[in-house]
Amino acid sequence: MNDKKQNKLKSHFEGKTVLVTGHTGFKGSWLTAWLKLLGAKVVGIALEPSTVPSHFIAADLADGILDNRINIQDEFLLKDIIIASKPDYVFHLAAQALVRESYVNPIETWKTNVLGTLNVLESLKLLNKPCVAVLITSDKCYDNVEWVWGYKETDTLGGIDPYSASKGAAEIAIKSQIKSFFPSSGSVRIASARAGNVIGGGDWSDNRIVPDCIKAWSKNNVVDLRNPHSTRPWQHVLEPLSGYLNQAIAMAEDDRLHGESFNFGPLNQQNQSVLDLVREMAVHWKQVRWSDKSDSSGGPYESGLLKLNCDKAMHYLNWHAVLNFKDTVQMTADWYKTFYQEPSLIRDITNAQIASYSESARSQGLGWAQ
Repeated sequence: MNDKKQNKLKSHFEGKTVLVTGHTGFKGSWLTAWLKLLGAKVVGIALEPSTVPSHFIAADLADGILDNRINIQDEFLLKDIIIASKPDYVFHLAAQALVRESYVNPIETWKTNVLGTLNVLESLKLLNKPCVAVLITSDKCYDNVEWVWGYKETDTLGGIDPYSASKGAAEIAIKSQIKSFFPSSGSVRIASARAGNVIGGGDWSDNRIVPDCIKAWSKNNVVDLRNPHSTRPWQHVLEPLSGYLNQAIAMAEDDRLHGESFNFGPLNQQNQSVLDLVREMAVHWKQVRWSDKSDSSGGPYESGLLKLNCDKAMHYLNWHAVLNFKDTVQMTADWYKTFYQEPSLIRDITNAQIASYSESARSQGLGWAQ
């Protein structure tokens, strides 16, 4: 990777200790890969990868990092690791991240997403050095009434399903802890970030549309579409990750961003339906078939429409999404093709896509990529 294209990120993260919770997960593994390219000293805290295959293992991301396998519900072990590692930056991504799973295990969802987040905050209280922490929740933290305009950071929090409700509660807990224990004059700066509906190579979670398609099509099977007409702000996984990194940089430079929340999502016109996404995936994959099961799924409630307003990130962070819908889907399909055709090249394609994404951001004049 050409360092000139990563100057600002490198200047902030190279040689710095960066703690990532949930580093073995989908988003966490991509963030770990990016931080390694930037020369950061990555400290990971997570459970074992929850899927087989997994991006974390396929890309051999444990190499060169401190790889701690603990549950963030373990308050004491978590505190020990955070205190000992003395992080310069913290990105908290560890979560129970599946809506349908939250109906099966609601208590565990609440424990992980709310109490786990509180454990991270309690650990940060014990640091006696400068540290910037970005705590990632979800776009589903909002009380979604399915209006056609995007939710702003000041809109009402809530959620019908246990997952969404737990993320709204996590946001309330974060705000309460910041107001109660982390003054703006302190050494630890904290803020939350909200994003969702990310796609990209290396996601193998159950009941997510892209993994469902890939797993079915790789075996020449039909994929069932539960909610083909539901729309989502689909974005490549690197989009919100660039937002989190940019947010952390801005927080380090400006204490006025302490305690703020930011949305990270695609451009407004990129709200596409599940069926739109599947059809675009089919352009890049042979032998694809799907079946509309919207009338017979009988599954739990899932929202039909969700959009974010990202004006705040554009104004304060000079951040906006880089990729259009077609490029997002093509990058995703290319990664999975590599996995099936040349699995030894997974680390290479992961790094190449990070470099390509950064080059696209640089060509659009985004400051973090200069």
